[in-house]
Amino acid sequence: MTREEILYWLKNNDEQSLAELWNKANDVRLSHVGDEVHLRGLLEFSNHCSRDCHYCGLRAGNSKLTRYRMPEEEIMACVQEGLAYSYGTVVMQSGEDYGLDVEWMTRLIKRIKKETPLAVTLSLGERSEEELATWREAGADRYLLRFETSNPELFRHIHPPLHEQEPDRLDQLKTIKRLGFETGSGVMIGIPGQTYEDLALDIETFRELDLDMIGVGPFIPHQETLLGRQAATPGILAEDQVPNTELMTYKVIALARLTQPLANIPATSALATLNTPTGRELGLSRGANVVMPNLTPKKYRALYEIYPAKACIDETAADCRSCMHRRILSIGRQVGKGRGDSRSFQQA
Repeated sequence: MTREEILYWLKNNDEQSLAELWNKANDVRLSHVGDEVHLRGLLEFSNHCSRDCHYCGLRAGNSKLTRYRMPEEEIMACVQEGLAYSYGTVVMQSGEDYGLDVEWMTRLIKRIKKETPLAVTLSLGERSEEELATWREAGADRYLLRFETSNPELFRHIHPPLHEQEPDRLDQLKTIKRLGFETGSGVMIGIPGQTYEDLALDIETFRELDLDMIGVGPFIPHQETLLGRQAATPGILAEDQVPNTELMTYKVIALARLTQPLANIPATSALATLNTPTGRELGLSRGANVVMPNLTPKKYRALYEIYPAKACIDETAADCRSCMHRRILSIGRQVGKGRGDSRSFQQA
């Protein structure tokens, strides 16, 4: 798919034309990764963060947020619950929490791998190669690190450096892949200042990185962030600004499927936030093949507020499990079995 073709679809809002895109993406999904929808148990085990990103409610400067770190035994109880629900993966997600001891995390990974057959996915932000290698050796299978935007100037605008020299996330993703992780990344859609050309390059970057997992979601403003308080789009013409809409998110899911046919692509909770009744189902029908039911105890969910009004924060893990099964079956798809490793990773 050429840059011109990507831009054509990103700018196309004709329902009949877009039906062609949805059908293409769904056909490619069916032929390359099948009808199974894989469930990843998401565990948001710490909302501490050392960064001050301009879009994220977990940012270090948000003094209104009550912080937490789950203790090991509580984490393991959630992991066992996910195992009982037949999830093939636990996704260990936190803010970029440098208060997490590397050795503690290493022991936790080893314990999960010893006590369960689950794949372990880490989503812990930017980490040194030494830390990543330690966790890979401990048994972690996958690592998620979204590059958010391939435009370096826009990235610097929304993601101020923690140290004088900011790591390059694209280089970090190459390191993650080299270390043997199944590698996931993705972008925000509709960041203030993001152009259609930027987003088209993002989609081409999925292919360049040969990602095993691709997660995309709309920019949802948070009132305790700089971008959430800005009244105007900086630096570009209004007609060049990518909208942060549900429709644009489906377009990027579909185009991600067409450019990386073998990747695992989730229908995210952000889609359910924008469209609670059918957001996930529409994502699944337009190229996605993964959902991430939440294992986080209810008492913590509202505190993991990356963006406001997140879907499902009042549900229990059991509620999420039954809801996801019902939604998958309602559209004629199958609930996946086993770890659900990426086909691209398996063929590498």
